Amino acid sequence: MENDTVKILLAEDDENLGSLLKEYLNAKGYSTFLYPDGEAAWNAFNKNDYDICIIDIMMPKMDGYTLAKEIRKVNATIPFIFLTAKTLKDDVLEGFSIGADDYITKPFSMEELLYRLKAILRRTSQFDSDKQNSEVFQIGSYTFDANKQLLKKEEEEKKLTTKESELLKLLCTNKNQMLERNYALRTIWEDDSYFNARSMDVYITKLRKYLKDDPSIQIINLHGKGYKLISS
Repeated sequence: MENDTVKILLAEDDENLGSLLKEYLNAKGYSTFLYPDGEAAWNAFNKNDYDICIIDIMMPKMDGYTLAKEIRKVNATIPFIFLTAKTLKDDVLEGFSIGADDYITKPFSMEELLYRLKAILRRTSQFDSDKQNSEVFQIGSYTFDANKQLLKKEEEEKKLTTKESELLKLLCTNKNQMLERNYALRTIWEDDSYFNARSMDVYITKLRKYLKDDPSIQIINLHGKGYKLISS
């Protein structure tokens, strides 16, 4: 994905920071659209197409968590980055539980944001380019179509996010064998930092929830070494 085709939804209520970010990202070749609160961003999201969202947590009218949850209801795959002044671990984990691709704590450098933005776009573009080689996996009574990012059981379908699909695909590829923790982190998150490791734990919990209706399926934790998807 070339960055001159990338449209960014930027939701930031700090006028000075928002303007600086928009100006910087536009100068780097991205098309950046700035909205001063969550409600304005949500209205814009429903009217336009974007490739990635950068969302401040503390905003008037609609906070960043609520905005992200609403976006996820209509688009399960669009990546987003949270911006926040909060540093509490629970806040970070809440962001990842919603499906955030990254989380940047203020103050941060413009270069750091650009690096993380590029990493997410590179990762999601690589996932898209791999789709033609994706397989359909049978997990007990579920069918996982990695190409469509769909998990099916009889008449029920669950649309997965890109990260959920990437992680489930790795587990399926290594079904009944250990998926090494650091390998999964480097493959999907690009590094094995503490917060990325906690993020992966959140995604594992979500995958267990999605597969819970078939008791023959287990995703077990191998004591810090990795995970194993056990299924027929």
